[in-house]
Amino acid sequence: MSLACSRSFFFMVFLAGSLALGVSYYLEYAVGLQPCGLCLLQRISLAMLTGVCLMASVHGPGRLGALLYWLLGLMAALAGTVTAWRQVLLQSDPAKQFATCSANLSDVFAITPWTHMMQQLFAGTADCGRITWTLFDLSIPEWSLLFFLAMTILVVCQMLQQVWTAFQRPLSGESSPPALAGD
Repeated sequence: MSLACSRSFFFMVFLAGSLALGVSYYLEYAVGLQPCGLCLLQRISLAMLTGVCLMASVHGPGRLGALLYWLLGLMAALAGTVTAWRQVLLQSDPAKQFATCSANLSDVFAITPWTHMMQQLFAGTADCGRITWTLFDLSIPEWSLLFFLAMTILVVCQMLQQVWTAFQRPLSGESSPPALAGD
C-alpha cells in the first residue's frame, strides 16, 4: 500500500467525520434538538477522530507515523462507539427511571471535578434515554453507533494493512523475493 493511498483514506475519514459533525450541528441549531451529555461526549470523540485524520492527511506521514495516526483514530472511534452504545442501551429500556434529573450542563462543568463529571455524563440522565428524532426508524445514537462502528472497522483494517505491508517488505540489504507468474 502506498503512502498516497493511506493519505487518501485519512482524507476520506476526515470528510465523513466533518459531514457527521455538520449534521449534528444542523440538528442542534436548525432543528432545535438539545444534545444531552452523552451526545456531547460522542461529538467530542467525533471531533477528535476528524482532527486526527485532518492532521494526518495534511502531514502525509510515513509508515510508522501513519500507524500512530491510525492508533489515535482508533482510540477516538472506540470512545465514540462505547459512548453511543451506552446511549442506545439507555434508550432501549424506556421503563427505566433515572434517579437524578438532568442538571444544567454548564452547572455540572463549573462545580464538579472532571473525573466525577465524566462519570455523571456516562451514567446518563433522563435526557439521554429520550428519543426525540429518528430517520428510517433509527435514533440519533443508533446512527452514531453505526458510524463509529464503521470507522472502527476501517481504522482496524488500515492498521492491519500497514502491519501486513511492513512484514512483507524485505529487510535492508536483502533482495526482494522473486515475482511469481501469477502476480
